[in-house]
Amino acid sequence: MILEKLRSSNKINKELEILISQLSLEDLISIKLELILKSLNGKLYGFPIWKNINHIIKDALIKAAIKNTSSTKQAAALLNMRTTQIKQFILKYGLSNDFSNKTK
Repeated sequence: MILEKLRSSNKINKELEILISQLSLEDLISIKLELILKSLNGKLYGFPIWKNINHIIKDALIKAAIKNTSSTKQAAALLNMRTTQIKQFILKYGLSNDFSNKTK
């Protein structure tokens, strides 16, 4: 799971997890975007965020579903997708290396 990975690399701890759990997803996205903009002096330097937001969100949803289920079939069911759809997304966006043991 992503939580275990972030804990083991000391990027988060239990206290931060508790704080994050009290925020909405919208707040988390807004905070992340605000921090990025702050570090870039308010400019994304031509990155078409609006055009790519659907891909960014779908990528995050699929990664979370796969990391928290034991098969692609379960991940697809969690997201109310067909298994073929999730497999196509994994292959199309290069996630197969990360999840190759679960694409069956």
